[in-house]
Amino acid sequence: MKLLSLLFAAPLLALASCSAVGLGDCCGSADCADCSTEASDQDCGCGEDCGCTAAGPTCGCTDATSGWLDLWDGESLAGWSMAGPGEFQIVDGSLMATGGMGLLWYSDADFQDFTLALEWAAEDASDNSGVFVRFPDPGNDPWVAVNQGYELQICDAADAMHNTGSVYSFQGSTHIPTKPAGEWNTYEISVVDQHYTVKVNGEVVNEFDGERSAAGHVGLQNHDDGSPVRFRNLRVLRHEG
Repeated sequence: MKLLSLLFAAPLLALASCSAVGLGDCCGSADCADCSTEASDQDCGCGEDCGCTAAGPTCGCTDATSGWLDLWDGESLAGWSMAGPGEFQIVDGSLMATGGMGLLWYSDADFQDFTLALEWAAEDASDNSGVFVRFPDPGNDPWVAVNQGYELQICDAADAMHNTGSVYSFQGSTHIPTKPAGEWNTYEISVVDQHYTVKVNGEVVNEFDGERSAAGHVGLQNHDDGSPVRFRNLRVLRHEG
């Protein structure tokens, strides 16, 4: 297996602005890799301030006040199930895809209208993975998610209908604002009724109207042994009707 960029092992370095998903502009699912070394307070969307530091975010928000649900505890696969070949390994606080083609899916709950927020990093632009939404219990068959849900693709080097930010095989993304290979990116996928809004690193790259299930599970794809894509900070916010 190819080795991932040293960025995964090195301490997080300070850059410019703090761009996060989940609990607002700075806190929650952000690791503040894009923060200045000096703390800066920002409104994190629930009446509290959050501070960005090189070591990570500090925030007065909690899941109870924000409504966000952490899907992964960072230590185990509790609440998740594997369908198909391959697996996800827990490596340095992330879920790393190996083997495939399989599906790691959140089996503790399904979701109707929601926003899913997460971070991912790929070793190479050709690495292939994806995020599946609104599919039924797949049992041990990962193709259930492919055929009955929607996949938001991860692969910068693919064609227009199958590149990062595309609704796989249905609608390509408008552009690909990903960071260099080895760096962490954010995905934010909002689903209301049959309308899907997809953001990569805070930029809207897709607006899609679907016609499949109005509710279902979410999951991550391990595509092949040559695509060790990593995931972390997976959170979901239910939208009340």
